[in-house]
Amino acid sequence: MQFFPASFRRELCARLALLVLLAAVGLRAQQQPVAAPPPSVEPVLPAPPTLPAPATPKEEGAPTNDPTKYPIDKRILGVLPNYRTANEADVYAPISNRRKLWIATKDSTDGPIFANAFVLAVIAQANGTHPSFGQGIEGFGHRYFTGLGDQLIGNYLTEGVFPVLLHEDPRYFRRGRGSKWGRTWYAATRIFVTKSDSGKTMFNFAEVLGNATAAGIANAYYPDERGVLDNFQRLWTQLATDAVSQVLKEFWPDIKHHYHERHIRKEERIMLSVGAPVSNTSSSGTSLSSSGH
Repeated sequence: MQFFPASFRRELCARLALLVLLAAVGLRAQQQPVAAPPPSVEPVLPAPPTLPAPATPKEEGAPTNDPTKYPIDKRILGVLPNYRTANEADVYAPISNRRKLWIATKDSTDGPIFANAFVLAVIAQANGTHPSFGQGIEGFGHRYFTGLGDQLIGNYLTEGVFPVLLHEDPRYFRRGRGSKWGRTWYAATRIFVTKSDSGKTMFNFAEVLGNATAAGIANAYYPDERGVLDNFQRLWTQLATDAVSQVLKEFWPDIKHHYHERHIRKEERIMLSVGAPVSNTSSSGTSLSSSGH
């Protein structure tokens, strides 16, 4: 990293730190305290025997204990847009060009995109990044709108325009199985590997060429950073950011499932401690019933 100037290293670290901070906030939000119900004063009768319910087809997005098929949220941590993630274990089905452009639009116009640009502009202003923009309100405005432009242009090119032209699938296919390091490596390297519209594995030209084109377009509004190294730095920053984002996409369903299960277990223990009847089925299919004895 000593090859890159200090301003580049600070910006890259700021982007990665922002993702980590959002991850920490999201995990904290999953841990909500469970209020204990008031103790019952009525006598508790033994629960009558119940017959098992007939098996019904599982609806799409319903809880499952198969980690390769956990439901995919449209927002990671409740904040980051996540409209282009699919489970690798599902039967592959290509998406239309219209769907690709829809994904690019959703990822480019989602509310948190503007908040993310605001935070990065604050960091850039404090670090004096892009000195030609100056300071004050005008300098901040330049940093905000150029940063927003980087995200919008990059998203449209990598998720919409180039996938349509090159017949590539812009989605991230979450593996959900294997070791943590193996899955981390898989997720991070998907910036170089993707699927074609026919389902075949291929080099991710849309990701690399899209971000390279976006870095070139940025020369129009970064007057002090038009050299070859400047363009390479912008490309590397975006690729590194996307790689970390894909790792979050890989593990977020596992994290959410873990805290959901722990929340259910905690609620059941509280209800049992006050003698309240409990009949609850977790997403793993484990059922717990109590009649208070």
